[in-house]
Amino acid sequence: SALELEDPYEPSAEELIARTAEAEDAALAVAGVTNSEGADAGFSRYTVALAASNGFAGEYARTSHSISATALAGQGTGMERDYDYSSTVFLADLDDAAMIGRRAGEKAVARLNPSRPKTARIPVVYDPRVATSLLGHLTGAINGAAVARGTSFLRDKLGQRVMAAGLSVIDDPTRRRGLRSRPFDGEGMQGIRRSIVEDGVLTTWILDWRSARQLGMASTGHASRGTGGPPGPAATNLWLAPGSMTPEALMADIREGLYVTELIGMGVNGVTGDYSRGAAGFMIRDGALAEPVSEVTIAGNVMEMLLHMTPADDLVFRRGTDSPTVRVEGLTMAGG
Repeated sequence: SALELEDPYEPSAEELIARTAEAEDAALAVAGVTNSEGADAGFSRYTVALAASNGFAGEYARTSHSISATALAGQGTGMERDYDYSSTVFLADLDDAAMIGRRAGEKAVARLNPSRPKTARIPVVYDPRVATSLLGHLTGAINGAAVARGTSFLRDKLGQRVMAAGLSVIDDPTRRRGLRSRPFDGEGMQGIRRSIVEDGVLTTWILDWRSARQLGMASTGHASRGTGGPPGPAATNLWLAPGSMTPEALMADIREGLYVTELIGMGVNGVTGDYSRGAAGFMIRDGALAEPVSEVTIAGNVMEMLLHMTPADDLVFRRGTDSPTVRVEGLTMAGG
């Protein structure tokens, strides 16, 4: 099909085992890595068939290839852990196992001997793998179920500016080889590519038929479901459109800031948008990454964060929800 959701190739168990060994060996070969929490390689193929009471019937198959590795660095109470992974529809697109292991090892070593910085109000730069969480807070707030319940901090923002001018967030269930692509949603609706945020303005809610009816609207083709319960609205392949600056240029004028590589806890209030999460990463000093830090709390409000964020140009499609490096102004970092 045009979506290319099914890889005809099926790896053997021996192949998967060899791939895990390659990833783990590469992690252990990094200077400073003291142990490994193992590597995983996986393959799955499944078929989705849907028959609905409205007369719809359809089916499609999809495949998934994955590889991950987790490395440990340091000794005793000074140990640090980090990981890397890749998940794709086609094996040809999967990251090399040795590269996954090496990146996991290098990230773990870079975290050794972290300090706790002083409390300050500073720019925060989110690494792409944690910047996606900001998109998660956005989609949670424009989810039709939350809007219909009145429990969203964006409940009266449809058609209004919610992000900085020039910023766009795209949702596209038709993206070729996308991790969340599909020919129809959990209610048989065909989804289309949409700019959920266009030039900073919120254009749509994320709706299935139930939430759409509650809001007097039509489904946007976002019904998602498993086999065990009714459908609910959820985003598909979602990404923040990249900006024009490299991550280095985005950080160049930051005298003191925080570069976040890990977030801990779920401290976001869906009703008010208040944001407080544990974080780890690196200080930014004079535009460059400096010493590692941990046990930091970053606090702000998601509405303000969305309005004061700037994306870099380094978007890579890896996860289903994807983001480039993102800089956010005016957050409070609470440390020691």
